[in-house]
Amino acid sequence: MASRPYDVLDSNEARAEVAGNPDSFLHVVKPEIDLPSGTDLYSDAVYQKGRENFKNLVEGGIFKEDSQCCFYIYELTMDGRIQTGIVGCSSVQDYFNEIILKHELTRPDKEEDRKNHIRATDMNAEPVFFTYRANKDVDALVAHETAGEAIYDFTADDGVRHRFWVVSDQEWVRRVTELFEGISKVYVADGHHRTAAAALVGRERREANPNHDGGEEYNFFLSVLFPDDQLKIFDYNRVVTDLNGLSAAELLDRLQESFDVEAQGTEPYRPEGIHTLSMYLEGTWYRLTANDSTFDDLDPIRALDVTVLSECVLAPIFNITDLRKDKRIDFVGGIRGLDELSRRVDSGEMAVAFALHEVSMEQLISIADTGNIMPPKTTWFEPKLRSGLVVHKIV
Repeated sequence: MASRPYDVLDSNEARAEVAGNPDSFLHVVKPEIDLPSGTDLYSDAVYQKGRENFKNLVEGGIFKEDSQCCFYIYELTMDGRIQTGIVGCSSVQDYFNEIILKHELTRPDKEEDRKNHIRATDMNAEPVFFTYRANKDVDALVAHETAGEAIYDFTADDGVRHRFWVVSDQEWVRRVTELFEGISKVYVADGHHRTAAAALVGRERREANPNHDGGEEYNFFLSVLFPDDQLKIFDYNRVVTDLNGLSAAELLDRLQESFDVEAQGTEPYRPEGIHTLSMYLEGTWYRLTANDSTFDDLDPIRALDVTVLSECVLAPIFNITDLRKDKRIDFVGGIRGLDELSRRVDSGEMAVAFALHEVSMEQLISIADTGNIMPPKTTWFEPKLRSGLVVHKIV
């Protein structure tokens, strides 16, 4: 039943993944897979199908509602690295009061899609992925519970192990709630559109309810909160379709205005640290070491290598200034590896690829704390949360 999130598969991939599995949660979060091919993905029929599919899962005994207030613990293990989060409800008002901080902009169309899904299904179907400054007292409470047997324990087909505990002990619930009252900031790691959508629908329902008292379920939305010292951010790389009229030699000459450029051969070269990039061009990997004038480590945005790449390469050399809209650039999550970059260039689909060193958690938190916004496609978190382990009804 547990599925990958709605936004990591297109409709055809989701149809293939659920073949022969009527209980997959993809039927709820990507319900167009149960409608005729070509159906408008944003039509009301799609969202209503999601509502119907969830109702069927409940009536079939796949989902059951907890009879008392609970927290949940969700542990993911990938390549030997463990991250353990607390699943519960975050406050809509905390989003508007900037206690929940973001580091990315959202697109209105994607926000509206998730808002419509919430409106139709009356629930938060997938949790958002938050982080917070690690707290030893929270860690101790979590460790006490995870010493016991998990209610769910499975390894998905991508090799990630998932374990899940239901914690109904009311003293534990009270203590965790009390500890989080002392945590002043929470950060959106992954799920900016789901966070914004949940908060906006919650505000809509508050404004539409003349008897609003603050305790209604629409005032809260489903989240998983992981301590920052357990998370890993992967690199998020770029591929470009053409050289903007330049030859390879001319591109290398232009790059030397901002970088020390060194050929590394045909084997993939991974950047060794910040302010070092790699480039794949015509079968050769290059190391690009940024000149001191290209970055400012005292500025949380200008310290980022994605900013260096945009300001010194993509904009002045390739004339790519809007990363959200320009069709000449695409983005490749680091989980796919450097071979994916060379494959797309060698196939002729792309002309050049750039790989970057990953952003640190400290950089992400610093940017959010200072009210800054990262450039698009800067962070890639793995492992991804599975959907369908728990949902939050808002009515």
